[in-house]
Amino acid sequence: MEVKIGIQNVNREIVLESSQSADDIAAIVSAATGGAAELRLTDVKGRQVIVPSNVLAYVEIGAEEQRRVGFGAI
Repeated sequence: MEVKIGIQNVNREIVLESSQSADDIAAIVSAATGGAAELRLTDVKGRQVIVPSNVLAYVEIGAEEQRRVGFGAI
């Protein structure tokens, strides 16, 4: 699932692909905005992204996609 993180006063957003569910990511973001010092997510390659919670502008969580099987475009 694709996650986009906007940071205050920065034109570029952080984009990462996560294997966690949308509910898990929402819980982590909620904890970060509710008083935790940082937002910490891990992408599908095992890299960690750490953003101080006081500079978060927004977090966009993409829809969960089902993997398609086959060669044709539907």
